[in-house]
Amino acid sequence: MGALVSTLSGFSGVEFDFSPGAQVPLIGTDGQTAATQALSSAAYRDGPVDELLKANPETTLTRPKLSIFEPNLGEAFARAVQLRMLGGARKETVQSFGTDPQTIVEHCLAANRIRQARDVRLTVVMGICGLLFLPGVLVWLIAFQLRRSLAKAEGARAGALSGLMSTLVGLGALLLIWRPPLHGLGAEYLRAMMVLPVVGWVIARRICEHTAADLRERWAGLLSGAGVGAQIPEAVPQHPNDERAERIRQSFIALASEQNSNIVFYAGPKGILGMGPRWGSWQLAEELVPRGIPEIHPFRSWDVIKAIQAKLAQLERGPLHTGGFPKPLIRHWVVAPLGESATEISRPTGAEIEAFTVKDFELQRICNEQQFGSGNRHYLGVQFVLWDGQLVITLLITVTVLHATLRIEVTGHALGPVHSLFTTKPTPKEKEVSKSVKFWETKKVQLPLVEPSEVVRLAARAPLTWFPPIMDFFGGTLTLPEPFGLRSAWADKPWKHRFMSDDALRAATPVLRAVHAAALSVLEENGADTEHFGTRSLFLSNLVQGVEPRQADVYEA
Repeated sequence: MGALVSTLSGFSGVEFDFSPGAQVPLIGTDGQTAATQALSSAAYRDGPVDELLKANPETTLTRPKLSIFEPNLGEAFARAVQLRMLGGARKETVQSFGTDPQTIVEHCLAANRIRQARDVRLTVVMGICGLLFLPGVLVWLIAFQLRRSLAKAEGARAGALSGLMSTLVGLGALLLIWRPPLHGLGAEYLRAMMVLPVVGWVIARRICEHTAADLRERWAGLLSGAGVGAQIPEAVPQHPNDERAERIRQSFIALASEQNSNIVFYAGPKGILGMGPRWGSWQLAEELVPRGIPEIHPFRSWDVIKAIQAKLAQLERGPLHTGGFPKPLIRHWVVAPLGESATEISRPTGAEIEAFTVKDFELQRICNEQQFGSGNRHYLGVQFVLWDGQLVITLLITVTVLHATLRIEVTGHALGPVHSLFTTKPTPKEKEVSKSVKFWETKKVQLPLVEPSEVVRLAARAPLTWFPPIMDFFGGTLTLPEPFGLRSAWADKPWKHRFMSDDALRAATPVLRAVHAAALSVLEENGADTEHFGTRSLFLSNLVQGVEPRQADVYEA
């Protein structure tokens, strides 16, 4: 092996690295970095986990039995995403348009790995300074738990009780150290029982400060575009029988297949999962009448769809050099119906489906035959991923022919930016105070990254992290909203942002005109009278210019 490495190193002056800790590629898709990095940064964050509940009320949190074991935001997010996306009992996930879900999951793995390395050191400290002097540790932990519970209570009385309890515990500890009730070896043990846990706390604080600085640096780096990569050596097989790495690899393959699937789900008022709710709909429906000939030349819905697809491919071109549309993603979609209260999705399987993707011949059959009654439906989609993945505009086109009526429908879907929680950078741990002498001047005082109570929480949790069921029982669990998609779970409405809403509204008119132009060309080629179609097309073209976003899927009784 050494000779092989030497030979490869000398070849063209390139040195090859076979170590398992290689950097994972940062972002897999161009133009989608902002949303991906914002969601990835959540894995490294601190702060209360309740913030995730505010970002999406459908997220549920099982409250902890003891608040001292409660996870913070980053711990809960990273663990929940890891279990949901890579767990053995994982369900299928919704596509995350505008993001690279694998990168987000990799950052969750990397954050969990950093915390696991911290917990190993904290466990050693707890074993030396805690297990040998367990009675004293329990006294301190009970005191911190009571203080933590009182701190969460409201009112001045709770605050006074918290301060009084801290004072009493401190005086009790000093009394045991000064005059222990035992003599000889027992007295020395009582003294050490109260002192050694404090020494362990000081060591644990240094460990926690170092890890907190690393996590906050990664958090800030992701949001500032510094290009922070995720290191997950556990995903690289160490030997042929490395089952854990193989399971992670298989889960990433399944995740990529789900992301590339051309099957989406319409969940009633929620709209199409992953694409957002429907905010606009325009229909062109007229009778097919021959144009001065006995009958119309036969054609099918697929012929109209292919002409529309060719016309939409020219959207990025224009008569003027003024920028305009970026290159859109034009793709055929199979839309399956789903109940509004459904808690999971299930993509169809069969010979006509490969890796969650419906094959071309089945797409053509659905387009031509499944237009009425039960079954999935075919849509042609034109999708724009804008604002570095923060805005996803999708316009879907469907063509149906019932008896002698040709109907062309265009619907607009918009997925807004990720919740503002994920775009906030870490604030410096400092405060501004007045100078002691020149009191009219101020200075900034650096505060510790980790508060004393947080050190106790992390040290108490560290031994239990080796037993996840016990940790979940005492600390509570975070349940992500279902059906789950990394992007859609925390997407905000685009109408709160002036330019984003303008982009969504402006995209509708050119797409609608391109669709109508392509459809009219197919009708003319096959001998259909296009007068009524042309009149209706002009009317819709005028109507769409003044359209405002609305809830198209919410119908009044």
